[in-house]
Amino acid sequence: MADQGRSEEHASIAFHAESVEAVVDRFNSDTERGLSAEETRRRLEHYGVNELPEDKRAGLLRIFLHQFTDPLIYILFIAAIVSLTIGSVANAVFIGAVLLINALVGCFQEYQAESSAQALQDVVRLRPHVLRDGQREEIDATDLVPGDIVILGAGDAIPADLRLIDSTRLQVDESLLTGESTPVEKDAMADLDEETPLAERSTLLHSGSAVMSGHATGIVIRTGKDTEIGQIAESLARKESGTPPLVHKLKRLTNWIAIFTLTAVAGVALIQYLKGAGFTDIFTLAVALAVSAIPAGLPIAITVALSVASTRMAKRNVIVRRLAAVEGLGSCTVIASDKTGTLTANKLAVQRIWLAPDRRVEIGGEAQDLQGEVTADGEAPDDTLRDKLRAFATVGALANEGSLEVENGEIRNVDGDSTDLAFLILAEKLDIDRARLADDYPERERLPFEPSKFFGAVFNETHGELKAHAKGAPETIMDMCSLDDETRRAIEQQQKEWAGEGYRMLAVAEGTVASADEDHLRGLEFLGLAALMDPVREEVPGAIERCHGAGVGVRMITGDHPDTAYAIGRSLHLADEPEQVLTGSALSEAGSDADERIGRARVFARTEPLQKTEIVESLQRAEHFVAVTGDGVNDAPALNRANIGIAMGESGTDVARSASDLILTDDNFASLVPGIEWGRTAYDNVRKVVWLLLATGAAEVLLFFLALGFGLPIPLTAIQLLWLNMVTNGIQDVALGLEKTEPGVLERPPRAPDEPIFNRRMIENVLVAGCYIGLVAFGVYFYLHSVMGMGETQARNLTLLLMVLFENVHLLSCRSEYRSFFRIPVRSNPLLLVSILAAHGIHIAAMYTPGLSDVLGVAPVSLQTWASLLGIAVTLLAVDECAKWLRASVAGTGVSRASTG
Repeated sequence: MADQGRSEEHASIAFHAESVEAVVDRFNSDTERGLSAEETRRRLEHYGVNELPEDKRAGLLRIFLHQFTDPLIYILFIAAIVSLTIGSVANAVFIGAVLLINALVGCFQEYQAESSAQALQDVVRLRPHVLRDGQREEIDATDLVPGDIVILGAGDAIPADLRLIDSTRLQVDESLLTGESTPVEKDAMADLDEETPLAERSTLLHSGSAVMSGHATGIVIRTGKDTEIGQIAESLARKESGTPPLVHKLKRLTNWIAIFTLTAVAGVALIQYLKGAGFTDIFTLAVALAVSAIPAGLPIAITVALSVASTRMAKRNVIVRRLAAVEGLGSCTVIASDKTGTLTANKLAVQRIWLAPDRRVEIGGEAQDLQGEVTADGEAPDDTLRDKLRAFATVGALANEGSLEVENGEIRNVDGDSTDLAFLILAEKLDIDRARLADDYPERERLPFEPSKFFGAVFNETHGELKAHAKGAPETIMDMCSLDDETRRAIEQQQKEWAGEGYRMLAVAEGTVASADEDHLRGLEFLGLAALMDPVREEVPGAIERCHGAGVGVRMITGDHPDTAYAIGRSLHLADEPEQVLTGSALSEAGSDADERIGRARVFARTEPLQKTEIVESLQRAEHFVAVTGDGVNDAPALNRANIGIAMGESGTDVARSASDLILTDDNFASLVPGIEWGRTAYDNVRKVVWLLLATGAAEVLLFFLALGFGLPIPLTAIQLLWLNMVTNGIQDVALGLEKTEPGVLERPPRAPDEPIFNRRMIENVLVAGCYIGLVAFGVYFYLHSVMGMGETQARNLTLLLMVLFENVHLLSCRSEYRSFFRIPVRSNPLLLVSILAAHGIHIAAMYTPGLSDVLGVAPVSLQTWASLLGIAVTLLAVDECAKWLRASVAGTGVSRASTG
């Protein structure tokens, strides 16, 4: 790749072809200590922060101007220009004022939404491990500088361009940069030519890639815009987040409404033309009626509803990375959850050890507690047993990828998998010095633990021999050992017994081998079996019960032994019988029956990472809307394939988080329940906004057609329609988006993901409210003009006030499609009452404001008249209440009971 545009300082250096020593010397770094804090600050000032070039956040001016890009706005502009040209200055000024106010409101909402999105984005940041002043630290990736020493493991995202210092079985996904779909092998010691193409530079790691397996240490050679991916930043620059599917549905809905309304508007215009009305009056009236009837502000109101839900979910430890996932989580019908750390506390402790058929040891103490008594049959173990126990713990500490710092008898820092930490703590309890182990057993090669193989191993030099130390699933380790049938049966019996009690088992083995590779892990000595306990989170069983009550199934996926998995699944009320446990091997052999067996299973044990994706796809074929939790790099395909991918915030890898839609900051399954609740609440609030806007728009169209059909003058002028649209819907729809969760929202079954917004219930809602408002408003207008002989201006003034009151009252009905208005406390959404008072107050104020009242054609009314119109408007509540009661009666439930419709 060309280096054009890159900093001149390192532009022409072929780092991939240089030796490790040369690169380290070039950056004046130290592979043992890293950079000093002072040197880091100096380099950060020199090189700048480690960030890719990206589009700047839109400023207020840009957001403001964006509000004028809607086609309907163009029509209003044309109407204002035509009005100004023919001398109708009042119309032009008012239309301009409406445009300005709408733009200001939309600008504020969009800026707030963008600010919220940026705040959530800041939560999900890369935090690599580096050496600084001889200490291993976790820092923000933006603070990396050339010369930093970075430590990487499986699942880590690569935060900058690195020259490898050392590597162990390292495989990296570079698809983002090279397009290569399969992981590529990397080797720090490879000898490469300067002309080696980018995709074959095995000594380099590139920003934007991800470690799929293995471990490595590297030195930062380029950061930010100077990285390879920084050079193609135009293709990787931050793009606007995709529009949620819900908003797409709403846009399609508004398009159909637009077609219907514009047809109606054309009819009104034709009638006006035949009656001899002027072109300007016809044009401005048609535009105003179209804008009033079409819910153009619906997408903004929906975005507000989803943003509010995402903010509330964040407060309950669920970070939303994609807005679509807000209501999507509320639609899920199945959650396929990891066990460790999500359903359980992820604090493993070795509690029992089997060393021989008649030798068992109990290990006291809680997880991550260095205190604990070691006993055998209630007594201290004898010297022979203690020696065997120390040999067992030594292997567990050597075949280990975790780290543990102990100071004054207390744990200070931990890093690594909970299983590895449990074995390190066991070694501490037995006074085994891991630092001394490194001297006594120099490491030659390491096979990192891989979920697909169920074991990890290390090869060490000791007494002139090459010895292998392995730790993993008992059945995997047993296959590496020379065992007679009797010993194998004894191990399997002990494994079954402990698994039935909910323990997780791991075995360890050691032996002399001829070569440091996996193929030579044969003929090892089986040292023993460890029983580890990871307690179920206290709040999870209740959360699963709530999911079941909400019609959401839960499946547990684990690498545990099937008996262990069943014991835990039973304690979580997931499985009632062993037949509901499906193992990975059984799934592999299922063939054409796989979908049926997955459908029956509630717990999946000894599953391989790729089988998790197979499980997700099978559930989707069964028409489930699937949410999946995961934390490892191997979970990324399943997270991508799921309808909703949920990554862990604490234990999750960078790759898993990047593939997810949601992030659980506390890794707790129970946090998903309020997420489901708020997802359903967001969807409910979307429907409420649709009901409000479509019913009022339909009422305005019906009012006009009835008036023109009876040969009456138009009931509202263009300016009055624009005003009505601005002071009612423009304020009140946002308040509906802030409605709290309705009782019983988790007692409903999930809605069908493809269910349209404008379903039968919504059609009924709109027709009942829209027709009633339109008919009554026309009746009042007809009575005022034709019966009482009131002039057009005065009749329109009272009709406009009635429409404002109707829409104020209608907002109260829209708070629930199911519950009675009288059963919903006003205090649950104070902004709703404020929006009603604000909308109505603004209209009343306009009646008394010189100039504005003339433009609007409104005038003050007596308190008695206002009260009479309010009394008429309040009847809408009775109509809506009757409609809810009748619908509930037909459904055989009470009005206050939640229903799916």
